[in-house]
Amino acid sequence: MTNPEVGTPITMIDYGASNIRSAQKAFEAVGAKITVTSDPEIVHQAIKLVLPGVGAFGAGMEALRERGLDTAVSEASARGVPLLGICLGMQFLFEASDEMGDHLGLALIPGLVTKFDLADQGLKVPHMGWNQVEYEADHPLLTKVPSGSHTYFVHSYYCAPSRPEHIIARTTYGQAFASIVGRDKVFGIQFHPEKSQRRGLQLIQNFLHMT
Repeated sequence: MTNPEVGTPITMIDYGASNIRSAQKAFEAVGAKITVTSDPEIVHQAIKLVLPGVGAFGAGMEALRERGLDTAVSEASARGVPLLGICLGMQFLFEASDEMGDHLGLALIPGLVTKFDLADQGLKVPHMGWNQVEYEADHPLLTKVPSGSHTYFVHSYYCAPSRPEHIIARTTYGQAFASIVGRDKVFGIQFHPEKSQRRGLQLIQNFLHMT
């Protein structure tokens, strides 16, 4: 799978609270040339963007706004720059989240982020560990990754897209939720590809090869 000669240039956004290093290593393992930045001017020059994230939605969006990265990402997306959000980075793509209050997101994909309510099913939150990803449709992001593959999740909130055509794959944890989404050249994956072994690395490589 590793193809270091590809050297695909990727701009990875660092807003000060994301799991940059592990995500960076995973992309480099499949041949990406990574620039990690918190500078909106560098984001404006990007060929492809990756927005990884962990933590709370509100604090993360505030950090993006303080650095001017929210506007830079939105403008890059409007120009057609491919963008991949990972974990909390996927949630940032949506219009709003109700995590510890009401917070506005980037609004690149219509829909909301809300908390699992699974107490009546005896399931713990956060949803943590390996779970299956079932595909809604064929998509280049899924090349060589069979439907039903197991990937690694850690999250208490899930994305609820307003339009079903933006759901690429679903996962079930007490309820079905969107685990991979896409609109035009904006994509999000809720699980951690860098922790999902060869399936996760294949998804990363697929994003590198997309135009």
